[in-house]
Amino acid sequence: MDTYGVIKQPRVTEKSTLLKDGFNQISFQVDKRANKIEIRKAVEAIFKAKVLSVQTMNFEGKKRRVGRSAGKRADWKKAIVKLAPGQKIEGLDGI
Repeated sequence: MDTYGVIKQPRVTEKSTLLKDGFNQISFQVDKRANKIEIRKAVEAIFKAKVLSVQTMNFEGKKRRVGRSAGKRADWKKAIVKLAPGQKIEGLDGI
């Protein structure tokens, strides 16, 4: 899998901001097929930061209806990456 294809976008929520400030953990939306080793290598290669651990979660897309039409949002995967003490990701500091 391509290094830049593993990480789709950072997840910026109130909870992820608390994790970043308190525990030096960053949340990312990642490719559903990516495993923890690929996520660790991608973060270390792209952001040049030492990763201690990776936790992943799979989310099922919500069912939605508009009138008679029923549909479903896409399933997605989230990864919480714990960085080594003193390490930061420069582009996400202001978020």
